[in-house]
Formats: sequence, C-alpha cells, structure tokens
Amino acid sequence: MGDVATYSSLSHLDCPRCGERHDATVRQGLCPACGSPLLARYALSSVDLTPEGLAGRAPDLWRYHELLPVSGPEHVVTLGEGMTPLLSTPRLAESLGLDQVWVKDEGLLPTGTFKARGAAVGVSRAKELGATRMAMPTNGNAGAAWAAYAGRAGLAMTVTMPLDAPAITRVETVAAGGDLRLVDGLISDAGRLTAAAVTASEDDWFDVATLKEPYRIEGKKTMGYEIAEQLGWRMPDVVVYPTGGGVGLIGIHKALQELVELGWVSGRLPRLVSVQSTGCAPIVKAFEAGARESEMWADARTVAFGITVPKALGDFLVLDALYETGGTAVAVTDEDLLADVRLAGRLEGMFLSPEGAATVTAVRQLRESGWLSSSDEVVLLNTGAGLIYPETVTVDGVETLPADGTLVLR
Repeated sequence: MGDVATYSSLSHLDCPRCGERHDATVRQGLCPACGSPLLARYALSSVDLTPEGLAGRAPDLWRYHELLPVSGPEHVVTLGEGMTPLLSTPRLAESLGLDQVWVKDEGLLPTGTFKARGAAVGVSRAKELGATRMAMPTNGNAGAAWAAYAGRAGLAMTVTMPLDAPAITRVETVAAGGDLRLVDGLISDAGRLTAAAVTASEDDWFDVATLKEPYRIEGKKTMGYEIAEQLGWRMPDVVVYPTGGGVGLIGIHKALQELVELGWVSGRLPRLVSVQSTGCAPIVKAFEAGARESEMWADARTVAFGITVPKALGDFLVLDALYETGGTAVAVTDEDLLADVRLAGRLEGMFLSPEGAATVTAVRQLRESGWLSSSDEVVLLNTGAGLIYPETVTVDGVETLPADGTLVLR
C-alpha cells in the first residue's frame, strides 16, 4: 500500500475555534483549551502524489492514504470500505426539474452506511495510538459500524443508543460483539451517560462520540475525494447532505479545500446544503438566523433517525461550511421524505434511506424556490441502505392470490 515512510503526511491537530495546535502522535479528544473538536492537518506541500498516481491503487478509501492519519499499512483496519458508486439519475433529475443529478450511494459500504468510513479510520488510528477500550453514543448506524471495526481490530466497544433506534442497527452491534446499552431517551441523553461513565471509570476508556476524537471526520472526508475523482477531478455545483452530527458535510468541505490546495481541482467550491427534518432542525434554524452556533432542539423526533441530533458538537463547523460556500439549510417533512423513498425507487430502482430521501425532497424545494437552476449539477448523498429501514415502505394493499387462482396483469 505504499512506502511506510511516506504513507501519511499528517502534521498536527489544530483547534478551529481557538487556534491552539496539538500533537497528533498522542491520543487526543477535544481541545483542552476551549472544548472544541480538533481537526487533522497535513503537510500538503510534501505530498508526493498526483491524481494520475492513484490509477493503479485499490478502489477503497485507503487509496488516499497520504491524506489520511494512519502512519502505515500495518495499522489499517479495513473491511473493504470506500469508492461507492456515483450514479447518474436522469429520470429523478427530470422529475426535479434539473439537467443532472448524481447520487453518491453509501448504502453499499460495510454495515450498510457511510458510518463505515469514519469507523475504519477512527478505529485504525485509535488502535495505533494504543486504545483498547472505546465507548460511544449513537442513533444506531455509527454504533453498528464502530462495533464492526472494533471487532475487526480486537478492541472492546460499548455502544449506547436510544431505545427506539432501528432494530437492525441494534442487531448489527451485538452481532459484532459490541456491548450494547439502550437508553430511554435521545442521543443527547446517551451521550451524557456515556461521557459520565468514561470519566468515572478507572479503566482507560476512549470516548469516541461524534467529533470527540479527530479522526472519524478523516474517514468521512473521503466522500469528497471520491466525488471529485469520479467526476474527473472537478467539482459539482451543489452537494446536498442530510445532517445530524454533520461530520460528513464538514469532512466533504475539508476534503475539497485540501484538493484545491493540492492543485488537483480548481474553481469555486460546491455550494453545500444541509438537510434536516422539520421535527429536528437546529442547523436550519441557526442558519436562517445567521447564527454561528445552534440551540438545543426540544422534543426532537423524525423517521429519519440518523439525523435526530438536537444539538451537534460541531454545529459551528457545519454552519461555517454553509456560509463559506454560499450554501443553505433546508428542513423537510417526514411525509414528504417518505414519499420520496418511493419516488427514487420507482424512477431509479434505488432504495434510499430516509435520510437520503430527505435530500431529494430538499432539492425539489430548492428548485421550486429558485435557489437551484435547472443547469446546476447536483450531488445527493444517500448515507445508507434503505434495507436498514424496512418500516419506511409498507406493502399494504398488495393482493394475495390463492395458489390455484388466476393472476390478472395490470
């Protein structure tokens, strides 16, 4: 997978809030000075790689290893993640009044969601830095992914998730050997209990909640690298992302900034769109107010369970990305996104997750409002397989025939 001496160009960690610089060779959590998430930085000027140099590498996210934090191939924990398809969807585009819509389908990753990217890099780096026990709160999919990669790495993993998290993610977590604990509350409650337990424990537990360690985002950012590579090293006009914790949106923004600095792409960054549910829309509310941070959303609830995050730790980074790219934030109803699960299936044969379908609904609203023009090239992120959420599509009204009956085609 490359010369170990140049495998990663990781330089240091820095704090986007207070500017403090931190050592990347030791395990780090939040910035000790201000409590902000930390971001990994690379010596990009020393990266000895070109887009042409990627051609012979394996089609996984580790093809970008110089731009990832793991120091050598011996530390990589992998289940084959990365390089998901970027699918043209002409019939869906036509229905939305657009010339070109792409869907980046993350449902084909191990464990069925984009969370595998963050888990692969996060677990790899945690193990390299000596972690043996990890704990995290989750709405479901991240816990399933981190349990799988922890199992692959031989690390202990405790996962707390809301009691009404999708059943399949609970099964995935347990099947991978994770220590699952269910909490009668929201992800914010699970996070509070997890943080308190880690603090109180005499053992060396590592809290790997969203953005409480700096490397999950590095796995997620590879979505941005792949989009640019799959488009022939250029950027689309708009990227639409369903937002809970917002790590993927922050990561895509970071990735494209890095590619511009490397000289691999040029021009204006895509306008980033954050999509939330009307039942939990703290980023949308903050964006509409021109705020730098969001406020806790009361009574958060939506069928798009992965974006039920009442207040994200990295909300200011999400909002910064929207403001800096001339993007926007949109809230959609559960009724509309569920209808678009069916629409995408009927028009393109794709069973989107409810979070992915929310991006379809958002694009329709943005096109109707005039924020999007018909010529805008748009990339939608389907962050997970619809199969994880079988309850989003009912089969009521399907005709049952007796074995000796007659089938009438219609």
